[in-house]
Amino acid sequence: MHEMSLMESVIEIVCDTARQNGAARVKSVRLDVGVLSHVEPDALMFCYEAVRHGTIADEATLEINRIAGEGWCLDCGKTVALEERFGACPDCGRHRVQLTAGDELKIRDMEVS
Repeated sequence: MHEMSLMESVIEIVCDTARQNGAARVKSVRLDVGVLSHVEPDALMFCYEAVRHGTIADEATLEINRIAGEGWCLDCGKTVALEERFGACPDCGRHRVQLTAGDELKIRDMEVS
């Protein structure tokens, strides 16, 4: 399960950033997770519960925002919704679509004290 190593990295980044900015405690963390990222939100939540203990994020809540898949069709010249990686443009049916959203995993923000 790669979610465990991903969440370990998230907690490390969150805690390091909080300390660098003089915070003693992390109260909440918000993540953006793309629907095409191959990251399972439920697994992330499970891993979060396991890796936050003993850190300054021990009592922090976690919110996961799902980001829809989106791409730029090079043939149509417009942004289109994508249901799968390397999927065809829903308008013209061609496969020259550059993924622009939906594969991310990033820390949106966090609240500290």
